[in-house]
Amino acid sequence: MPDLVSIELVLDPDTESRVRADWHRLADAGLPSLASRRAASNRPHLTLMVRPVLNEMGFADAVAQLPVVITLAEPIVFRHGDSGVLARRVVPSQDLLRLHRVVHAALPPGEDAAHTTPGHWTPHVTLARRLRLDVLPEALLLLGPAHTGTGIALRRWDSAVARVTPIY
Repeated sequence: MPDLVSIELVLDPDTESRVRADWHRLADAGLPSLASRRAASNRPHLTLMVRPVLNEMGFADAVAQLPVVITLAEPIVFRHGDSGVLARRVVPSQDLLRLHRVVHAALPPGEDAAHTTPGHWTPHVTLARRLRLDVLPEALLLLGPAHTGTGIALRRWDSAVARVTPIY
C-alpha cells in the first residue's frame, strides 16, 4: 500500500462502540474484521479525504462544523473480484456533505483519491477488508442495526510515519 495521508471524522463513544461490536462479532465468527488490527490508531472513523502528500495545515472552518449527526445505515460492499470491503453506509446528510466540502475547500490542489472528492464520495465506516463474497450472507447476519450518532472530531492519519494527529 502506498504512503497516504487522510483526514478522518472520529465518532462519538457510543457509535464507536457499536462499530467495534460489529468488528468483534465478525472476528469471533472467524471472518475478516478490523478488530484484528491492534494499533492504537485503529478506531472507527469516516474518511473525508485521502492523498499521497498533505502539508500540515489548519482546518478551523471544518472543525467549526462539528459535531455533525451521522447515520450508520445498511451494510455495503465495495467488490474486488471474489472479495470486497464490507462497510456500513453513512447517510450523506446536508450537514455531512457540507463538512466534506469545507475540508476539501481548505486544501490546496493535490492528488486526492477520486473516491473521496466532492461529488464522488461514498461516506462509509469500514468493518472488514478482504471479505470473501461467498461468506457475505453470514457476515451480514452478524451486524447490528442502523444507528444515528455523531461525528465529534477530526484527525489526520499519516501512513508513512504511522501517526494520528488530532485536528483542532
